[in-house]
Amino acid sequence: MKRARKTVQAILGLLAAFIFLVGSWTASYFILKALFRRFGAPSSDFVSQLLGVLLGFFILFCLGGLVSLFSRGRQRAFYIPIMNAIRRIAKGDFTAKVEDVERYGQFGELVEGINEMASELSRMETMRQDFISNVSHEIQSPLTSIRGFARALRSEDLSRETREHYLDIIETESARLSGLSDSLLKLSVLESGSFPFEAKPYRLDKQLRNILLACEPQWMGKEIEVEAELAEMTVTAVEDLLSQVWNNLLHNSIKFTPPGGKITITARLIATGAEIIVSDTGAGISKEDLPRIFERFYKADKARGAGAGGSGLGLSLVKKIVDLHRGEVRAESRPGEGTEIIVTLPPSVKEERE
Repeated sequence: MKRARKTVQAILGLLAAFIFLVGSWTASYFILKALFRRFGAPSSDFVSQLLGVLLGFFILFCLGGLVSLFSRGRQRAFYIPIMNAIRRIAKGDFTAKVEDVERYGQFGELVEGINEMASELSRMETMRQDFISNVSHEIQSPLTSIRGFARALRSEDLSRETREHYLDIIETESARLSGLSDSLLKLSVLESGSFPFEAKPYRLDKQLRNILLACEPQWMGKEIEVEAELAEMTVTAVEDLLSQVWNNLLHNSIKFTPPGGKITITARLIATGAEIIVSDTGAGISKEDLPRIFERFYKADKARGAGAGGSGLGLSLVKKIVDLHRGEVRAESRPGEGTEIIVTLPPSVKEERE
């Protein structure tokens, strides 16, 4: 439909130009004929033809000027909504929108692009405000605890045990703040593209085994049974980044698995590369929360418990790192039956990123 409208408009434009041209030359012919009849014709046919051509162009130019003069107001009215929308967007009003796109004809795509830009900027502004709100909330909570217990420590009536307890809380909340800052910094570096992405081949099964052993005091302290099925495999990736992925997933499983539970880590080769599964017998995640667990600051309180701590950035960092490696990460869970996090990595990861 749009193509047919553009074709008709082009034909009408050519027809109008032809009419103007014919009209100018016709007017030139009759004007010169009248002048020659009154003042006499030049002795040379060349001079007569040259005068006709010049007069024809002059008349055409005058007609064009008159059309431009009369259409200037209409053109201004045509562009005013577009310019107003652009000015509003420049001032931060991302609700600006140019209505009635179809009336702009061949400029319709430009107008649609402006509307899409405003919509995307509005979405990004909403994300920015949510991000600031979430960061402020996450920072305010530990700061309130630190301030409160630091004030309580001034009391001289506290016993040694109570004082030690308050100091432990202050240390825990300080570590929480430090972890939040570290996670935000890592996400910022990864998203800016400034992290040196130097993928090299290494043994993934050895990396997973070393991380399991490093976390042994934590899962042993909760009497959690840990089972590892690690096939020998070599992947080409950034070892330090993937180390953060496995640490985050394992620490989550240990944190949310009750004492006496079980954690299983499986690494195997599949047709599309390597598949790593971290599963636990924790409380699980509800169907409503499952699609959002990789969002920043999102906490599935029903499944994970609000008192479990954490900033809600761990799984966001996991997803970002896996995406950089052109892999996939997904979660499967049922309340009361535990959770599985499945990470799939391609057989090799080149240095270029999508």
